[in-house]
Parts: sequence; structure tokens; C-alpha cells
Amino acid sequence: MLLLVACLAAGCGSDASVQTRAQAPACQTRAAWQRLADRIHATVLCPTWMPTPIDARIGGDYGNGVSVKPDRAYLVSFLWHESDGSTEVHVNFRGYPGRTAIPRCLRPTGSKSVDAPCFSDPHGTIAVGGHKATLYTANLDADQWHVLYAWHQNGSLYTASMHVAAPYQYARALTAIRHVVRSLVPIRPR
Repeated sequence: MLLLVACLAAGCGSDASVQTRAQAPACQTRAAWQRLADRIHATVLCPTWMPTPIDARIGGDYGNGVSVKPDRAYLVSFLWHESDGSTEVHVNFRGYPGRTAIPRCLRPTGSKSVDAPCFSDPHGTIAVGGHKATLYTANLDADQWHVLYAWHQNGSLYTASMHVAAPYQYARALTAIRHVVRSLVPIRPR
């Protein structure tokens, strides 16, 4: 009997859902992500996997800031770069609570700026937690030069993006951001 209990605790049973739950990674700094969810009164999505060398620790060594707008839209950014600018790893997470439309940004065109969708040029979809995420490759604002996935979940728009730059050129950045998106776990407000 003791052997059976030990085996079940270790996840060696035949039920794949038990193994998945037992092996599911945790949000790296759940308390900080929880504070963000509580601050905006909406669910945020915390990554359990990030591309090397950054992590998802809000306020940590790679934290590049958290901003929240009056409408509760948020941006959480993580960044690492070489001092000579030769390599950079930059990942952004956004949420737009209660909104599903792609936001608008100013796009510079010569001597003036025009109002344009912040995310454009869709290039296919992937499945994310029962939702369909669309890849966008022409993005503005903090997501410029990034590959970006956007999806709707519970009446809100969420995005995750990664800068296309050495050492994560296009194909590698795309693989990494897919992995990031698939690793997200919801943190609900209390």
C-alpha cells in the first residue's frame, strides 16, 4: 500500500491528467502577478517558461517595467541585452480587460503620424488553452520589431510578444514565443 501511495504521489499512475497537473510548472513570482491581478481587478496570465536568459520575475533583474492605464490595460515587460547592443531578449505581456478589439496606436509616416491598429499583418494561428491565438508580425509601440500572439479569453484581449533580434532571429523567436504563450497560467484577482 505504501508503494502505491508513493507511486501515485510521484505521478506514475496511468491517468495522464494527474501527471500533467503534478508536472505543471508554477508561475515564478506568483505574488507579484497576483498583486497585478488584484490591482486591475482582472485575470492576468503568468508565464511558466521564458527564453534564456530572462525570467518572469516582476521587479527582478530582467523586469523592464509594469504599466497600467486608467482603463486597466496593462503591459509587463522583461528585457536583457548586451551592453554593446549586439544581442537582446525582450518579451512583453499585455492584457486589455473587458476589451476584445485590437487597440489603436500612432504609426509614424514621414513628418506626421497616423492612427493605425497596434497589431497587424496576421500570419496564422495556434491553439492556446482552448483559444485560437493569431500571430501578428507588424506591430507598433512597445511591440515594434516583435512577433506577437493575440487571443481572446473571457471577454478580454491578451498578447505576448518577443523582439526579433540576435540571438533570437525570426524562426527562433517564433518558436520561443509559442512556447511562452503555451506556458501561461491564469492568475485571478482575489
